[in-house]
Amino acid sequence: MSIHKIIIPTPFAVGDVNSYLLKGDALTLIDAGPKTPEAWEAIKAGLSEVNLRPQDIEQVILTHHHPDHAGWVDGFENAKLYGHPYNDLWLRRDEAFFQYHDAFYLERLKEEGVPDDLEYWVKKMKRPLNLMGSRPLDMSINEGDALPGHAEWKAMETLGHAQSHLSFWNVETGEMIGGDHVIAKVSSNPLIEPPLDPDQGRPKSLLQYNESLGRLLKMPIQVIYSGHGEEVYNMKELITSRLEKQHLRAMKVLNMIAHEEKTVYMLAKELFPHAYVKELGLTLSETIGQIDYLLEDGLITERLDSDGLFYYQKA
Repeated sequence: MSIHKIIIPTPFAVGDVNSYLLKGDALTLIDAGPKTPEAWEAIKAGLSEVNLRPQDIEQVILTHHHPDHAGWVDGFENAKLYGHPYNDLWLRRDEAFFQYHDAFYLERLKEEGVPDDLEYWVKKMKRPLNLMGSRPLDMSINEGDALPGHAEWKAMETLGHAQSHLSFWNVETGEMIGGDHVIAKVSSNPLIEPPLDPDQGRPKSLLQYNESLGRLLKMPIQVIYSGHGEEVYNMKELITSRLEKQHLRAMKVLNMIAHEEKTVYMLAKELFPHAYVKELGLTLSETIGQIDYLLEDGLITERLDSDGLFYYQKA
């Protein structure tokens, strides 16, 4: 069994994305770049380094549904497609889900105190579908499942950055293919996304993410093959340091509401005075994460006013 890394360019700020070729009882590609001509050339070049072509790939397995990972899933004519059930809503272009998706974000913007003239951001929350594949999953993979053709690799649900996020763990070798769960140079953004089941309410992405990181700390992981950048060898130190920084960010927000109550939007503008204009979705996700963290620890109170806005203040 061997792992071959393929580095693929993306049009996104995060830069290149990594796909991994797994050789075993099946020829498997983990993640498939964004759906751009440049990415397809890079995938073909990466495969040709080991004397393979796209039609040789027997299965594609997704770490999550974001377009820099789920683009060329329909480029492999002989491959089955596997991933978390949440991927399918996007890959099928499920219209009912997209309507629910937009309604979910509109509701969030209103309760966070975002002005009406910024409601156009709801459309921008939808990921660029033109860079994402459009074939449904052949089979879904869930927590604890062995990867088809690779019995030694098990799926682990590592939610937070995405509601579809899986990592793949090889207990025999101590290797993990981690998608965007742990990246060496940058901390992953826990993103607010609609839940698979609408009755569940808004997923608390940062709390999910921290819990997923905590699971890794208890595991004898030697190396994480990451979705972006270099491999991670110092997993415990890196995660411990990220969780400490996370705590400090939450304490900064706590200080901002020590003497007066504020909405998520007011806090996002204060935390990200320049970035919030260009990256409203990301900055609101980051801010609501800090609020969830502080609420979970009982450090702040939440008040819903008659207009449906949530206000937060130090407890």
